[in-house]
Amino acid sequence: MLNKQHSGRQRLSAQVFCREHPDTPLVEDYHAGDMICSLCGLVVGDRVIDVGSEWRTFSNEKNSKDNSRVGAAENPLFDGSDMSTMIATGTASDSLKDEFGKPMYRNRRTINSSDRALFTAIREINQMADRLNLPKMLVDRASTLFKQVHDSKALKGRSNDAIVSACMYIACRQEGVPRTLKEICAVSKISKKEIGRVFKLILKNLETNVDLITTGDFMSRFCSNLCLPASVQKAATHIARKAVEMDLVPGRSPISVAAAAIYMASQASEDKKTAKEIGDIAGVAEVTIRQSYKSMIPKAEELFPKDFKFYTPIDALPAN
Repeated sequence: MLNKQHSGRQRLSAQVFCREHPDTPLVEDYHAGDMICSLCGLVVGDRVIDVGSEWRTFSNEKNSKDNSRVGAAENPLFDGSDMSTMIATGTASDSLKDEFGKPMYRNRRTINSSDRALFTAIREINQMADRLNLPKMLVDRASTLFKQVHDSKALKGRSNDAIVSACMYIACRQEGVPRTLKEICAVSKISKKEIGRVFKLILKNLETNVDLITTGDFMSRFCSNLCLPASVQKAATHIARKAVEMDLVPGRSPISVAAAAIYMASQASEDKKTAKEIGDIAGVAEVTIRQSYKSMIPKAEELFPKDFKFYTPIDALPAN
């Protein structure tokens, strides 16, 4: 319904009306900018300009003052620092001029070195998250963690890139979507060894913790990337869990055990995958997968779930 509170729209309603129903109130289509007769649907005016504010104020203060909306929302990580570019003041006479004689304005950034480092780190975290297809919730956690490390100055002298990578690794584990160090290393400029070293320093100095990695944390992602069916994933999860419970793979990392379990389950199914294919996805060396598999194969009959449908029988599985 036409809003009678705005004088601009009152003038518009006095000028525009439906020829067939001149006394019928008009309805404004805000999306299309049209004035429409509410009785017959005839468009009697188009390209109507909305003279009101382009924003809405969600506050309990009932006043007629329009709040100016300037700049982006404040980022709580920057302590209220202004991240915008300011135009230097001055008269046209003392300003630099271009080839056409018009004054050229000098821009300056009002941001200190500490906030600049934080801004660069958050940008890097966003880029890493994009490459790993991670949600914004995880980006926020990694950014907050970096700020805690940065403010504490506990890792002063360490590369900010290494701290960013370690914070991303910790955030992934704390949010229940762990990524391997090799995956973090692949989207970072830092070596796996340095990320692991900084990771331990952050846990020690910030007194934070992360849950232990289990084989189930990676199983669904690895099987999905290998295009394996749900039956193989279910069998591989069962095999890995039983192998750990039976202490068949002592000292092996959960990622290696998960990869070996996937190899065993796939070899028994119709969708066979080689150790190299699985190693490329899991980031584990082919020889490591075969060593873990070799420790598990003697107990294969106990490791497979009872309802698993074998395409290749256990006694025909590869020996190593």
